Amino acid sequence: MKFSLESVYTWYRNLLRNPKYRWWVILGTLVYIASPIDIAPDFIPIVGEIDDVLLLTLLVTEVSGLVIEGWKARKGYVETNTTPTTENSSATGNTVDVDAVSVK
Repeated sequence: MKFSLESVYTWYRNLLRNPKYRWWVILGTLVYIASPIDIAPDFIPIVGEIDDVLLLTLLVTEVSGLVIEGWKARKGYVETNTTPTTENSSATGNTVDVDAVSVK
């Protein structure tokens, strides 16, 4: 098995996205950040804070992404349950994501 930073990131992200383990991972990450026992000890200037900053950045990025996805899902759920207010309205409440490509 090949070890890489990308594989650790993918593993951590997948653990956060699993609702069964999400709160344990968040709690564990916060304890790790507050703990003086790290991969790079905090008493070493700059280097000691790098692992904490990287982990905190990853945690905030992933949790904010989950919050935004949840918000969009709830908003989409509310929109699909509303009925059109006018007779000529053809709104279904479904959202379609489209990737734009340039055509030359």
